[in-house]
Amino acid sequence: MLNPTCHPPHKAGTDTRTPTKTMEDVQGRADTRQIEINKVGIKDIRHPVRVRDRTGRDQHTVATFSMYVNLPQHFKGTHMSRFVSILEGHDREVTVESFHEMLAEMTERLEAHSGHIEMAFPYFVNKQAPVTGVESLMDYEVTFIGEIHGNRHETWVRVAVPITTLCPCSKEISERGAHNQRSLVVVTALMDGFVWLEELIDLVEREGSCELYGLLKRPDEKHVTERAYDNPKFVEDVVRDIAGRLNDDERIAAYSVTSENYESIHNHSAFALIEQDKRGR
Repeated sequence: MLNPTCHPPHKAGTDTRTPTKTMEDVQGRADTRQIEINKVGIKDIRHPVRVRDRTGRDQHTVATFSMYVNLPQHFKGTHMSRFVSILEGHDREVTVESFHEMLAEMTERLEAHSGHIEMAFPYFVNKQAPVTGVESLMDYEVTFIGEIHGNRHETWVRVAVPITTLCPCSKEISERGAHNQRSLVVVTALMDGFVWLEELIDLVEREGSCELYGLLKRPDEKHVTERAYDNPKFVEDVVRDIAGRLNDDERIAAYSVTSENYESIHNHSAFALIEQDKRGR
């Protein structure tokens, strides 16, 4: 006798699955609040990148991306998965060239009239110690910032460069020595021509009391200590000297430069900022 709770035998070729229900795109619903969102998207997603350095070699590193578009008032939400899809569509490595392509693709696929991408990554430069010539790597934080507003496209490059500064006042009033500190200079530049990242880094390092190195022997330590002592600079001096060199470079259309001195004898930092748009706006 058959158990009455049992299902009848399955016949070959018969599909007993429940038909798939169409899934509604909730983000595509209309919104009635009539408030546009300036930026919406994803933040701090890591992805492999490849960057060509001044020696002609490729550096393979990992960048942190933030990707945003504007959202018109009549849309409820944006499609977050499309941001990741755009990243994944670039052969698992994003180059400088594809960075520009991604910006245009993002605004097109998300039906936005403005977009913003930031790509921050560590960038390495092989440096030689000033006396012994021993080589070591220095890392710098680099960020590409791309923006689209209608037909206007801009790509800014930001480099964060640590340097040494020595206080001119301390040197002047002290009988023995002078206090110095590590400082961080950040240059954000809009290019009107090709500029190597190393060129911006070199420009900053030449305007500190002394540059930093990954590895120094004793003769090198003596050299950098004395160089800083012979080249004292206030935070104001640093930003003005760097701004002067950026003003003279026709490849730089606009810039901002900041310097923060992490003071060694105070519980505060010293800070200075200069901004300049050389396009006359």
